[in-house]
Amino acid sequence: MSQSLLQTPLYDLHVRMGAKMVPFAGYEMPVQYNLGVKKEHLHCRDAAGLFDVSHMGQLRLRGENAAKMLEMLVPVDIIDLPEGKQRYAFFTNEAGGIEDDLMVTNFGDYLFIVVNAACKAQDIAHLQTYLQAGVELEVITDRALLALQGPKAVEVLAQLNPQVRDMVFMDAMRIDLLGQECYVSRSGYSGEDGFEISVANSHAQALAIALLENDNVEWIGLGARDSLRLECGLCLYGHDLDSTTTPIEASLLWGISKVRRTDGERSGGFIGADVILTQIATKAVSRKRVGLIGQTKAPVREGSLLFDTNGNHVGVVTSGSFGPSVSIPVAMAYVAPVYSDIDTVLFAEVRGKRLPMTVTKMPFVAQRYYRG
Repeated sequence: MSQSLLQTPLYDLHVRMGAKMVPFAGYEMPVQYNLGVKKEHLHCRDAAGLFDVSHMGQLRLRGENAAKMLEMLVPVDIIDLPEGKQRYAFFTNEAGGIEDDLMVTNFGDYLFIVVNAACKAQDIAHLQTYLQAGVELEVITDRALLALQGPKAVEVLAQLNPQVRDMVFMDAMRIDLLGQECYVSRSGYSGEDGFEISVANSHAQALAIALLENDNVEWIGLGARDSLRLECGLCLYGHDLDSTTTPIEASLLWGISKVRRTDGERSGGFIGADVILTQIATKAVSRKRVGLIGQTKAPVREGSLLFDTNGNHVGVVTSGSFGPSVSIPVAMAYVAPVYSDIDTVLFAEVRGKRLPMTVTKMPFVAQRYYRG
């Protein structure tokens, strides 16, 4: 393992727990533990899984005009984001492409932002480029990030602080866990109910051990994290989203706040607005993100080319795996719009063979966020 790779504050604990460590976004990260990817995946669906996501970037944006400034960079309502609420957003470029997707929380005295690990440096530079007078960007380096996901997550975390029972999806609070202030949101990347917990580096191991003492909790690695999010139709930046993909092509219209759309109170005003608002109005895109299920048992991986019944190349798979919860291959892909209708049959090229797949609605597994 390269000495240049970074380690999270929980690295030693992962090694003690038998994790297989791999390079990921500049870090040594656990891809799986002794249970194995399939059992980890199913355990998270049935009980509660604990994920180390400390490689993600954590930022604070302070100042009277912080929300106004951020709205220049995302097509999302930040100004009216209520205190104690979190919102999904994405940085856009002049061509309407997505530079990264992120989570923004209003903690009252600052905006708390979580960005993808692989995009951390460019996102920080992007924010610094647009900083306005009186707005301060702080890069947080002294906090780890844990995700506790699954139907039993709330029972587990409530043993440490019963306040979490009153939270609903996308709520966020600064609360005490084991005597330390943590930033807790009821959210996550598995499609299950659960929480993401920002905790001081010095306290991260103690908190992880306390959560793992509950029989319902198991460590979950990057392998199962990927299959869990795919089954629930959640995009992975750098795969299903990139700087050449617009939110409309990615079927993320729901992520563009109505107030920022044409005829909204603060219409446009973000980078790439002309392109994105035109695509919303005309529905004119050259490709569209769709879900696919396999008609055979063979998984179809990222990069597999897609063909129509006449052998014409019509798209490409961006994420693909065998879905442990549904026991069939599942994939996300971009295809020409004419091939995006539900029940369209396409053929994925896998090792020289063309395997039939059917366009289907997403998510493949129902999302179970707790909304009260």
